[in-house]
Amino acid sequence: MADTSLTLGGARLGTRRPGFTRVRRYAVPLLLLVIWEVAALAGLVNERRFSSPSQIATTLWHLSLSGELGRHLLVSLGRAASGLAIGLTLGTVLALGAGLSRRGEDAVDALLQMARTLPHLALVPLFILWFGIGETPKIGLVALGCLFPIYLNLFAGIRGVDAKIVEMAGTLDLTRSEQIRHIVLPGALPSFLVGLRYALSISWLSLVVGEQINASSGIGYLAITAQDYMRTDIIMACLLVYALLGLGTDALVRAAERRLLVWRPSNLKD
Repeated sequence: MADTSLTLGGARLGTRRPGFTRVRRYAVPLLLLVIWEVAALAGLVNERRFSSPSQIATTLWHLSLSGELGRHLLVSLGRAASGLAIGLTLGTVLALGAGLSRRGEDAVDALLQMARTLPHLALVPLFILWFGIGETPKIGLVALGCLFPIYLNLFAGIRGVDAKIVEMAGTLDLTRSEQIRHIVLPGALPSFLVGLRYALSISWLSLVVGEQINASSGIGYLAITAQDYMRTDIIMACLLVYALLGLGTDALVRAAERRLLVWRPSNLKD
């Protein structure tokens, strides 16, 4: 039978077995967990300062049974979703305005390029002065962190569309809006999805800090409360929840990429 796979940049393209790919993807993290657990059992790790995986799993189980984890998780998800929605909307609108128009670029790009160099987590004191200690600074911190990766990647994607394709569209008598809808935006979609992945990771990082601003609920509040009682297992369990949330949301975007970018030869075989 003829080999129907293609070669791109020295890599083989073809069909991968999904089960094997998932196992290979998580093999290294699982191996590190095993080493960590063995070191804890051997007494090489002080469990009061660095809880073992089994102890963290037990703590998560008890928090889940009591309903405490679910209650705080829902609050954190609400904050992250609200901030992401605001940042995603603003970033997309600004990127479209700057990417599709030279005047739009002159109006907003320089300001955003200066603003993005500021560490947004260092703005927490100003956010407290401006918005108080309620939900607004927490959501605003997430929104600000998500805005820049969306803007930068979508702007670059729009400007990176092949000019020859746009010129060819002009020969088909497509209007400006049709060119944008059928050529520019689909061409910029891969860059937008990359920006979305960055934005999601930054949203969880921002939330970790935001939920330490006089919060009374949320995963960050749970971790801060555990610090007062020297409960290292709860703190590390909260960090694990953040990590799993980041991994899960990233997996959702990767799944969307596979559906939306079916034309891209991304099934690489090592």
